[in-house]
Amino acid sequence: MNLGPDSRLTSIVKVVRLSSSPFFIENFKDKNMENFYFIGVDVSKKKLDFCVMFEGKVVHEEETANHQNAIMALLHQFEEDYGIAGGQMLVCAEHTGQYTFPLACACKAVECKLWLENPAEIKYSSGVQRGKNDKVDAKRIAIYAKRFQDRVQYYERPTEDIERLKQLESERTLYVTDLAKYKGQMKDQKDYMPRKLYERKMKRLQTLMDDLEKAIQAITYEMDEVIASCPVLCRQRELLMSIDGVGRVVATNMIITTEAFTRFDDPRKFNCYAGVAPFSYSSGSSQHSKARVSHRADKVMKRLLHLAAVAVTHRIGGELKKYYERKVAEGKNKMSVINALRAKIVARMFAVIKRNEKYKPILS
Repeated sequence: MNLGPDSRLTSIVKVVRLSSSPFFIENFKDKNMENFYFIGVDVSKKKLDFCVMFEGKVVHEEETANHQNAIMALLHQFEEDYGIAGGQMLVCAEHTGQYTFPLACACKAVECKLWLENPAEIKYSSGVQRGKNDKVDAKRIAIYAKRFQDRVQYYERPTEDIERLKQLESERTLYVTDLAKYKGQMKDQKDYMPRKLYERKMKRLQTLMDDLEKAIQAITYEMDEVIASCPVLCRQRELLMSIDGVGRVVATNMIITTEAFTRFDDPRKFNCYAGVAPFSYSSGSSQHSKARVSHRADKVMKRLLHLAAVAVTHRIGGELKKYYERKVAEGKNKMSVINALRAKIVARMFAVIKRNEKYKPILS
């Protein structure tokens, strides 16, 4: 299987794969962690709560506005108060999406290390909490950073193209959700309202839906422009869409979620992240519990992969459709087979990116 992409594009892909800053990079190996100040940050829309720990003790707690300049001023204050450089501070916060953007910018400007952790990891590692407020949460995060310092993974801001795609996809998803809600109302309320009242409401809803559809089309066009302007992203989407079940939306979201396949280097790790990989649950007498997927997952990506797998089951032919039919005929649970299809689709997506070749089915 050799599609012979031009050498220039191949070299671009290789350079990006080797040199681009991943969302998470390798575990921290510094042996001088005793001299570090561990800073836990509880992030909310308008403010941040900081808790500074040194040698296992809380030395400072403060609240500041969730603005880059305010955060930078506070970090510089820490440098002056404790006579340290930015490189001696490890800032840890829960990854809460766009609300962490000012913190990421400030940490990069001050050159201090930032660790954005999955909220579920901090929650499950902290045990039962007797109280909850922003100050307590910041301390809990600081303790987590100190306790699990050996597994720290530094955050690197995504490239500008990926950042734009993330924002656009978030906006597109919002409008798609609203559009589906309005369409549902048009269908469900037809027989349960006075006819004239229903017609007036539907007229207003139709205007809203027309505007939403135009907005969705505009966003989709802008996302296509972003991808087309970057040879690597364009090539990656082309490769992903060569796989059965993977359309434009799934391919684009896969690129966004994996940071152009720099955030994950192994399909098994991604399956765990997306809630596709099944885990066994056994303890004491419960040794025969069925393996099941974890609820601690990226639910958006999990849903998209599920839709991709279900789409495959409705195809007329293809490898994955034959696999599905064979397993169901053997008596396997349909949902278990669909989950296996999700894992196979993920494996194929990573394979085509690694090989830089479109997927070629074994079966015709």
